[in-house]
Amino acid sequence: MNGIALVTGASRGIGAAIARALARDGFDIWLNYRSSDSEAEKVKKDIETSGRECALLKFDVADYEAAKSVLAPLVSAGKVPYAVINNAGFRKDNLLVWLSTEEWKSVINVNLDGFFNVTKQVLPFMLNKRRGRIINIASTAAHSGMAGLVNYSAAKAGLVGATRALALETAKRNILVNVISPGFIETDILDGLPMAEIIKTIPLGKTGKPEDVAELASFLCSDKAAYITGQAIQINGGLC
Repeated sequence: MNGIALVTGASRGIGAAIARALARDGFDIWLNYRSSDSEAEKVKKDIETSGRECALLKFDVADYEAAKSVLAPLVSAGKVPYAVINNAGFRKDNLLVWLSTEEWKSVINVNLDGFFNVTKQVLPFMLNKRRGRIINIASTAAHSGMAGLVNYSAAKAGLVGATRALALETAKRNILVNVISPGFIETDILDGLPMAEIIKTIPLGKTGKPEDVAELASFLCSDKAAYITGQAIQINGGLC
């Protein structure tokens, strides 16, 4: 499959695994990241070694103008991604009674506003092409709450709702929009969580790997998923 896949937050973790998987599938990669230059360069090298092209796009997805300044010139010049994977995200945990305004807004800005800031730049051009895939990476926290994650749960639940609405808006132009909601995946976003206790609650008795999520993203970007849109697919080892 030929085309471009834009993956945000792709210098490490789930984003890096998705970028590598889509490069394996034949996509050239636009790899977005905010600050991890050395890690982004490592993923870029892996992608180029596999025979695909990789452009590093350094900007903060929470900053609308930054996203526009990088993406608008590319898409205006006719380089339009076939797939957009909105993966960038982070946590700042606290119980709501102690949650600061900054902790609330910063998590919403990256996890939810980031989807808008990036997708807004490329969607009109995707609509003109009448084809494409948008995959938003949410979380099991969007579907079942967890104490201390009110801000993160709100942002990811908002992403699920936005996905379902956007899927209705774009279906007639053959742009499929879905959510992947990972559970506990072995990335640094698990830092600080009581994993020994959490693993006991997972029916499969283990955490997932970034590659598990990447393979689902690979499937959703393929022709095999041509009749799937507006769905939130959880990949969480059986958590309810």
